[in-house]
Amino acid sequence: MSLPIQQDISGCFGTSVGLTEDELQPYLQRCEEARTEFANELNQSRFSAYTIARREDDLSALASIAEDWRKRFSRIVLFGTGGSSMGARALAVLAKEGGPKLSVHDNLDPDVMASVLVPNKLANTGFLVVSKSGGTGEILAQTLTAIAALRKTLGQTALKNHFLFISEPGDGVLRRLSREIGACILDHDPNIGGRFSVLSLVGLLPALMLGLDADAVRLGARAVLENTLQKSDSSPAIGAALQVILRDKGFGQSVLLAYGDNFSGFTLWYRQLWAESLGKNGQGTTPINALGPVDQHSQLQLYLDGPQDKQFTVLSLAQTGRGPVVDTQLANSLGANYLAGCAIGDLVGAMQTATAETLVGNGRPVRRMTAGTLNEEVLGALFMHFMLETLFAAHLMGVNPFDQPAVEECKVLARQYLRETK
Repeated sequence: MSLPIQQDISGCFGTSVGLTEDELQPYLQRCEEARTEFANELNQSRFSAYTIARREDDLSALASIAEDWRKRFSRIVLFGTGGSSMGARALAVLAKEGGPKLSVHDNLDPDVMASVLVPNKLANTGFLVVSKSGGTGEILAQTLTAIAALRKTLGQTALKNHFLFISEPGDGVLRRLSREIGACILDHDPNIGGRFSVLSLVGLLPALMLGLDADAVRLGARAVLENTLQKSDSSPAIGAALQVILRDKGFGQSVLLAYGDNFSGFTLWYRQLWAESLGKNGQGTTPINALGPVDQHSQLQLYLDGPQDKQFTVLSLAQTGRGPVVDTQLANSLGANYLAGCAIGDLVGAMQTATAETLVGNGRPVRRMTAGTLNEEVLGALFMHFMLETLFAAHLMGVNPFDQPAVEECKVLARQYLRETK
């Protein structure tokens, strides 16, 4: 299968970086061991987040639910934190005109919640609640206050038509709540962790509600998965090997610098995936999300002239000729001749190329990832690339990418403090 994204690692080698291709080979060999193990064990439940890219039987049922919500609501509020919302947020940039607006509230804030629940908006609002365990404190607090507000405004009987839950099977709190108000609840695959769930209904149901092509998302993801399994493309393994060997050489911070506002949600999704999957037992690199061109003005000075401890992935699109064009006569009259007749995309393209080359010239290791445009297939490919890269990096670091024991400790302590204040 042809891939919609390309990877160029030439900016990671040279005397200024201190890395040679020969040094990379042992890391790539270990990644090949991981790839073989992954291919042989792919049907095991722990890899469900990857194999779901091959599924086609589940999307039609989701599409009918999504179409119903598109007809009934002009606003969809998503209650989900971390992996329960970041995939949907990353996909939402592709939302089609004329459909509902997705409002993602993944950071609990009292003032924001008050604005979400203003009475005059509730009749046209559907609440999509996502919690794998069904017991996430922030999500429960949001949902229970929303139920109270909706009951007060529209009455008890309206609740079942305005709420839709996603949670794993069992007897979790959300399942009990769905029964109490008569609302529908869909199964979150218990074998798929939140940060890996973007290709499941957790990411694709909101995408369908926004009018996106969920099949294309999986098509892009499936192309990367199959090419990796067939060894026709090793980009995720190469990316993982680079990240780990550069960490071993002192580049312990990993910057994803993506060009274009539409990548902002994706960089946040990547940050959680990398941090929560690999930051264990003293291992990991620190992921830093950045957006270009704006962060050239806020961060580039540090990147170029600060500590030489950062490695870079520059993610960009083909920009030539895109967007409005600068008036030639006006630009020339102002002495800004270099802008005359340029499309906005021309300037962005020049800046992303210049930034990557300047970083390399200053001894910073730079990997470039490019795509022609940003659509569902490209985002699907990017999701799978970084999910596989995370898997290979976990193998190299000797950690389990699928758990988060330190986070669970924090949740337990927060509940204890709440009980003590009553």
